[in-house]
Amino acid sequence: MFYDIETSPNIGLFWQPGYKLTISHDNIIQERAIICICYKWEGQKTVHSVTWDEGCDKAALSTFMEEALKADELIGHNGDNFDEKWIRTRCLLHGISCPPKLQSLDTLKKARTHFRFNSNRLDYIGKFLGLGGKIETSYGLWKDILLKNCPKAMADMVKYCKKDVELLEDVFHKLQPYITNNHHAGVAGGFGRYSCPACGNDKPHYNRKIVTKAGTIRHTLQCSDRQGCHKYFTVSNQVWLQKLEADYLESQSAK
Repeated sequence: MFYDIETSPNIGLFWQPGYKLTISHDNIIQERAIICICYKWEGQKTVHSVTWDEGCDKAALSTFMEEALKADELIGHNGDNFDEKWIRTRCLLHGISCPPKLQSLDTLKKARTHFRFNSNRLDYIGKFLGLGGKIETSYGLWKDILLKNCPKAMADMVKYCKKDVELLEDVFHKLQPYITNNHHAGVAGGFGRYSCPACGNDKPHYNRKIVTKAGTIRHTLQCSDRQGCHKYFTVSNQVWLQKLEADYLESQSAK
């Protein structure tokens, strides 16, 4: 599942604007909340959305968590540090069940770990890869929702968030062959550990044998089938022998 959230600022009292000011939490007169959550399942066209009810995000969170817990993996950009913590905090407030850690992949972390982009923002990476960028918007959109409860502004916010989710999926698929995976898609799909951990393709091609400094044997495979993602990955010698055995049994049953 690919997902993104949009949040409101706190409303508070302060004497003057400026830099390096200390504003205590005692100055908050209305707590921030989640305005909307948009999400889509990999490979499906529909981007779903849930929105707050005039500032209350309880129903939206309850609906989203029911769906999120069905996912093998949640993918967000800065999702681990921002979206997931926001969601868990608001779930705590409303008494909605939420695991202490969701099975996730954060494309921001992957961008920082595996590449050296000029910027790791989703908008920049999308444009850099020729996928397009985010919808341009202004702070006024948040003000119209928060202070005026404007239906048009809410519709524009959902549109903005849905575009982020679509861009996120496109960026992820571009990065996927070049990054480490956080869960094994092949095993999740019912295939052996010799299947591609990124896309689940169970027909990888052999690349080469590797002998580690400890003297153990590992094998590098590449997901290069017509429907695969071309990712390189390694498996143990035991897993490779299981693959050979499976291929042999398949060839015998085909005779």
